[in-house]
Amino acid sequence: MVGFQDLDPMDLQKLLQDGDENLILVDVRTPAEVARGTIPGAQFIPLHLLPVNAKSLDKAHPVVFYCQSGARSMQACLYLRQQGHDRLYNLRGGILAWARTGLPVVPADERPA
Repeated sequence: MVGFQDLDPMDLQKLLQDGDENLILVDVRTPAEVARGTIPGAQFIPLHLLPVNAKSLDKAHPVVFYCQSGARSMQACLYLRQQGHDRLYNLRGGILAWARTGLPVVPADERPA
């Protein structure tokens, strides 16, 4: 069993539009990548810092990870699965696929706090 589910950009957009306030969206890219833009509502936890921040992600809530193309976010899903999380999602194709679909990318300084 893989331990997570892939989402395409439209699947993620639907989840975000449905307004599940328990959904946690996490950007695992580097600070330089995040500075180029992010998906509205995302938290920023660089992949290399995930082990020290994993406890801040509530196991009762679904967590969607994304990165540039989907590889690092897949690693994040696999790591959290080992930590006991079972509602994990990976944005297939990452923010590149999200942007290619025409969905919004906002400057990092416009992310909600």
